[in-house]
Amino acid sequence: MSARNQFRLRAGAAVAAAVLFAPIVALQSHIDAETRPLAEQERELFLRSGPLVKKASLGYDSLLADIYWTRVVQYYGSRAGTPGETFPLLGPLLDITTTLDPHLITAYRFGAIFLSEPPPAGAGRSDLTADLIKRGIAANPDEWRLSSDLGFLYYWHLKDYANASAAYLAGSKNPKAPPWMGMMAARIASKAGDIDTSQIIWAQFYKSSRDENVRKNALEHIKGLQALKDEKALDEISGEYRKRFGRFPASTKDLLDAKMLAGIPADPAGIPYAIGPDGKSRLDPKSPVLIEIPPKDPGERSPS
Repeated sequence: MSARNQFRLRAGAAVAAAVLFAPIVALQSHIDAETRPLAEQERELFLRSGPLVKKASLGYDSLLADIYWTRVVQYYGSRAGTPGETFPLLGPLLDITTTLDPHLITAYRFGAIFLSEPPPAGAGRSDLTADLIKRGIAANPDEWRLSSDLGFLYYWHLKDYANASAAYLAGSKNPKAPPWMGMMAARIASKAGDIDTSQIIWAQFYKSSRDENVRKNALEHIKGLQALKDEKALDEISGEYRKRFGRFPASTKDLLDAKMLAGIPADPAGIPYAIGPDGKSRLDPKSPVLIEIPPKDPGERSPS
């Protein structure tokens, strides 16, 4: 190779390196320049959005993503716990990072924590967190932990139990997912009032599992959910009885005598339901059937 060609190659490499690292240097200045107006920082960072940085990466997407992820951690770490901090650049930084490397799972999982935790521990932006995790799931369909993170977000931060159950259920269909993913979907579905869906999920566990402990647990849940459905139906009939007779029924026999029932209803164990002074039906104390109250916390949030 001639000296002229070597010079051209070196010059081209120098230009490429300058183009590659210019956004990093610029972003560093945005993050560290505390004296600059925040609006100016946000405006300049916007000009270096994920797609634009990716075009300038010259094929070094993963390397640049790692560098940007380091900046995310530094940016978050230097501000976490500061009263009044809103982390305005956190969302854009994570967008750039995951656009450069859509398979950087750490950025989705820890980034979700940074974004979702309420101030001053985090940005308190569950909306941005949901978008981030969904993009992660789309880019990494085999990573069941992201579905778990999405389920936790809906359950814990947004109190959206229907979507939480759906997220856990979707993740449970991954062959690598642990059994508790499907169990969480079923338990949260019952909390959301979707008893039929919860029963269907538990029924799938009962039919498909070869583990007798899992089958026993599933059957107990199926029975408990059926009892819950029965109690709700009896409560409605009890309310109608009060409207008609001015008092609650003392037992299910009162409902039978009033021709509001075709027979004495029994729980899945074959023991008749009781009715309390408030007119609410309940399991007999002797019944082995259990109606489980869904947990307040669906699991640990720390990525693993």
